[in-house]
Amino acid sequence: MTESPKKAFLRPGKVFLLTLAGVLVYLGALVFLVPAGWLWQQAQSQVPLPPEVQVQQINGHLWEGVAGLVIAGFPVRCEWRLSAPSFSSLTLPIDFSLSTGASTVSGDLRVDWQGNGQVNAQGRIAVSEFESLIRRSGGAVIEGDVSIERLTLAWADQRLTRADGLGRWAGGNVTWPMGNGQGQAEFPAMRATLDSTSEGINLLVSEEAGDGPAATATIRWTGMMDIRVYKRMVDLAQQPWPDSAKPDDVIFRVRQPLIPGGALR
Repeated sequence: MTESPKKAFLRPGKVFLLTLAGVLVYLGALVFLVPAGWLWQQAQSQVPLPPEVQVQQINGHLWEGVAGLVIAGFPVRCEWRLSAPSFSSLTLPIDFSLSTGASTVSGDLRVDWQGNGQVNAQGRIAVSEFESLIRRSGGAVIEGDVSIERLTLAWADQRLTRADGLGRWAGGNVTWPMGNGQGQAEFPAMRATLDSTSEGINLLVSEEAGDGPAATATIRWTGMMDIRVYKRMVDLAQQPWPDSAKPDDVIFRVRQPLIPGGALR
């Protein structure tokens, strides 16, 4: 009776599989351990950022880290954490938070292999932090915080495709430039809703307990912006206006390109 020859433990196929596993473990360790700051240095020349955004410092790793940003002159702390990618939908989920001295916005971002994605966020904005910027632009300053209860933005092929949101303000004192001086009034609680249509993105501002718009802003996909203020806003501010005007009458309108020579889609 003859004995069958013994097979070598390290056969060529097993050596190949062990080598492949070792390479994958090594590459995975690199992804987890390489500093995010070093990765940004290698990639920043390929990532175009708006001139208002500056990256000052990055700590942590690719999967979890903190970055110090300056956006329009305001320091912002950005934290992120990557979750396990979804192989069924080929998406990468990212949890994030953006915070300044008194304001915070947090949420999640999902990006697929083609660069399409969606962001969902909520937070609270302390308006007083940005008072100087608002006054320089000639806008109205409200007291207190604005609560962002939901904000959803989706894009595909490097174009915004959907927007949805809801924000609330508890009411209080509002000041605005008026000639050489300043006007002010006490406003009730207000809300702002954001949605999108086939024409563009719409923002509607109204009284929380009201039944009609106080102001609307539409940004069309062509890049044109249309702002309307209704007589209802004057009534809320308790400012004088001819009695012949109705609350739904438009008393002020501005239409101008938001992106000169360009479009959002």
